[in-house]
Amino acid sequence: MSGLCEWQRRFLSVCLICLLCFAVYACGQKQDPMEKIKDLEYTVIAEDNIPEELLEKIEERKENAFKLTFEDQGFLYICVGYGAQQTGGYSIAVNDLYETANAVYIDTNLIGPSPEEKSKPVESYPYVVVKTEFSQKPVVFE
Repeated sequence: MSGLCEWQRRFLSVCLICLLCFAVYACGQKQDPMEKIKDLEYTVIAEDNIPEELLEKIEERKENAFKLTFEDQGFLYICVGYGAQQTGGYSIAVNDLYETANAVYIDTNLIGPSPEEKSKPVESYPYVVVKTEFSQKPVVFE
């Protein structure tokens, strides 16, 4: 810096300080804990493929809306039930299943029956069971 005049040294010093501040700020930024890291692959499980212990838990809860998780043989099962309905013909859509830094998020919704099904008064207990890779993160039901 000996060949630089005073204002050039000050300008260079200010630039170096700004660069250092930017580097410290950038390193200090944390990832948003609710930001999606990745979508999770999953399979919707038919009733005859649900582990027996989980099926028993579902049977105990099916009268009312429920949300539960179950771990078996390295897989995570996520269950969402919508309680007793006055007719059959309901289906459940899995809108999203993804992982964040702190949790696994699942979003489902109940899809009503067709007009023909509504006219048949048969009580039903719609629920969905999703099988995905095991995670120790808590599951958040949206």
